[in-house]
Amino acid sequence: MKKKYVWGVILGVLVCSGAWAKEKKAPAVDSLGNPIKTGWNFGILPSVAYDADYGFQGGILTNVYFYGDGKQYPEYIHSIYFEGAYTTKHHGIFRLNYDSKYLIPNHRLTLDATYLPDAMCDFYGFNGYQSVFNNDWSFWKKKVEKMPNPEEYQSRVFYKYKRDLIRFAADIEGTIYKDLKWNVGVGVLGYIINDCDIHMLNGKSEFDPSLKPYEQKVLNPDVKGLYDRYKEWGLISKDEQNGGWHPYARVGLTFDTRDKRQGPNRGIYTDAFFTYSAAFNAQYGQQAAAGYNHLQFNFTFRHYVPCYIDSKGRQRITFAYRLGTQNLIAGKSPFYMDNYMNTLFIQRVYYEGLGGGNSLRGMMANRLSAKGFAFANVEFRFRVVNFDIGRQHFYIGLNPFFDLGVITQPYKLEDMDYNQSGLSLQQRVENSGCKYENYFTTDEKDIYRPHMSAGVGLKVGMNENFVLSADWAMPVNEKYYMNQDNGKLSNFYVKMGYLF
Repeated sequence: MKKKYVWGVILGVLVCSGAWAKEKKAPAVDSLGNPIKTGWNFGILPSVAYDADYGFQGGILTNVYFYGDGKQYPEYIHSIYFEGAYTTKHHGIFRLNYDSKYLIPNHRLTLDATYLPDAMCDFYGFNGYQSVFNNDWSFWKKKVEKMPNPEEYQSRVFYKYKRDLIRFAADIEGTIYKDLKWNVGVGVLGYIINDCDIHMLNGKSEFDPSLKPYEQKVLNPDVKGLYDRYKEWGLISKDEQNGGWHPYARVGLTFDTRDKRQGPNRGIYTDAFFTYSAAFNAQYGQQAAAGYNHLQFNFTFRHYVPCYIDSKGRQRITFAYRLGTQNLIAGKSPFYMDNYMNTLFIQRVYYEGLGGGNSLRGMMANRLSAKGFAFANVEFRFRVVNFDIGRQHFYIGLNPFFDLGVITQPYKLEDMDYNQSGLSLQQRVENSGCKYENYFTTDEKDIYRPHMSAGVGLKVGMNENFVLSADWAMPVNEKYYMNQDNGKLSNFYVKMGYLF
């Protein structure tokens, strides 16, 4: 579904620092010419947001840093991050994260606890472009004349389902030799999945069968969405259609020469790791999900290249790129975990698979749902201006970028018949009263066709670690979308930190 975000003004920034740090003389400066920070520092950002389907969002986020005597600045000793936000239509973010390289001497420890209720999680089918997207089916406007084909409209939640994600993670890193590190992590991912709650989304209003669907704001509870169709056609099994609980363990190696973790100016970061995920059980009393034990492999390479340094020795332009892949090595994974991008450290809220603001900016979230995928993100980071407010150091930056993703391990749709009907996929689709070509392409080349997007980002940073990011992006190969309205499937994202 096409998303339109109208972000409100930031209500205020409260900055408190140095409560326990006494400075008797002018502090030293870091490599950027900024005075070194000491003691405690934190920023609080209340914000207002609006989404046509989620409604109004209100919440608060804060990141508390402790720099001690500042000897390691811009590296912090402790970082505590909390975010709590909710919308009027039940999309929430509740997260607590801790990160430190000093709590355990010579080891980095990250702890994360997150709850993400989502009344309308994106679901566009399997294998990217092999699953046809029809914008007219889910695109709705109050003014009918703004809808390109209103008679085609079915439901704003046609490409949605309900998903709550609960995540607990603990990750630790130690040194093998200089910049070469070992990594071990454990955690649990809990998924609670169901159809969208149409009655909750409609509120007190009811669908009027005497009106056409596009003539009213509410949703038709009788319309089957794509998630329902996939269950009907046997592409999603009964054991996975309501989610499950999955403990996991991972082990890997990292090589890190970055000058800093948040917005680095130079250096290389690369990691390679394996994640083994088990399964407790399926939700709502269904069969045990022990068959979903599986092993995945991830590899990521990031490179930060300094391009321009001004006369004061401050880094002004950095070229940054990230290459990565995730693939299923052994076992069987449920479809909802294929949309989760594994990581050695939990540093942000969402780790969705390819598509969306944390992987392929401008693409629809979860557009590339497959067993394995590869991706690339390329961007120039321009630091436009540096300035101080009180004792805090700020900068404003611009980031033009280009993102690309491809499928490496697709679903074999013709072999997926969990309802054991014995019919081909095309027969199952047509027997349900649907046209096969409206849901799936017949050209297998579409599976491996690259998904590409481009855009620009605005960054506002404080003390080199606290970064507010606003990115706008859109797909650049939109002709492969069915009935797309002149490439207007662009997205706007407001989040914390850099993408990588």
